[in-house]
Amino acid sequence: MKYFTLLVIAFTALVLLSIQTSFGDEDQDDHHYAMFKREPGVEPVKNPLYEQECSSCHFAYPPGLLPEASWRKIMTNLNDHFGENAELGDADRLAIEEYLVNNSATHSEFRRSKKITRSLSPSAAPLRITELPYFKHEHDEIPSRLVKDNPKVGSFSQCDACHQDANKGYFSENKIKIPGYGRWDD
Repeated sequence: MKYFTLLVIAFTALVLLSIQTSFGDEDQDDHHYAMFKREPGVEPVKNPLYEQECSSCHFAYPPGLLPEASWRKIMTNLNDHFGENAELGDADRLAIEEYLVNNSATHSEFRRSKKITRSLSPSAAPLRITELPYFKHEHDEIPSRLVKDNPKVGSFSQCDACHQDANKGYFSENKIKIPGYGRWDD
């Protein structure tokens, strides 16, 4: 009877750990990667042309952070890319657009990309990651003074300023370090 009780307790603990891992806090997703060999939240950038062209001005956002329709809108209006002219030759523009569309949140199997897609209406095509309902939900507790009023960050669009492993596709709350503030924990 004693061994049976221990077996039931051990089994229950494993089930509870499994449930927490599957349905636990979204911010803990990437933390569980190390423990259970899971993938990052979004696929990191793997296209040298996209990285070269886009990271010359800003963080090269992983394509899985926006849906297909958003990337298409962004790529068709590069002459006015958030107030800047970012025009490319047709071959480069088409190659980058194909990469972004094929790896967008719409087509991704990565966890955060799926959550981003589920947070949007089917017709939504936000041009900024900061406009995503999922993004807003995940950042709603961070005081503006720590980001917008922080000269080392400047805006919520500077993902890599606080997310130490953003270039690897990890956006876990456990790896946030806000410049001038330190580790973030809500």
